[in-house]
Amino acid sequence: MMTRILMVCLGNICRSPLAEGILKSKVNTDQVFIDSAGTGSWHIGELPDNRSVKVAKKNNINITNQRCRQFVVGDFDEFDLIFVMDNSNYDNVISLARDESDKQKVNLILDQIYPGDNLDVPDPYYDEIHGFDQVFEMLNDACDKIAETI
Repeated sequence: MMTRILMVCLGNICRSPLAEGILKSKVNTDQVFIDSAGTGSWHIGELPDNRSVKVAKKNNINITNQRCRQFVVGDFDEFDLIFVMDNSNYDNVISLARDESDKQKVNLILDQIYPGDNLDVPDPYYDEIHGFDQVFEMLNDACDKIAETI
């Protein structure tokens, strides 16, 4: 049975597209389906942020086939695991949960490497390229753990 994983951030243009691309590079995509979404609707249909594309490319990952979309309640039915980038995203996704089963699917991605610390992946949107490099490294480490456990 295929494992289905969703990465979620605010706009689905910076962090979650990187997380999607990174995890795809670490797993057999015939066995694991990975997607990403944002809690907001501002960027629906757009490509990921140019800086995310650039950082991914620098690390031999192509995310230019991704298009931004908004998280919807139906994602709880479609995905086995939902990794959110920060506590605000967590609260937004949990607020849409219909029951305990939905809530159990939602995890902060950095809890994979810092269990129970409830750390945020910083949003690099207002940062220079250095912030995107930092975010890439954090997500790469977290995705290593995810890939080991699925």
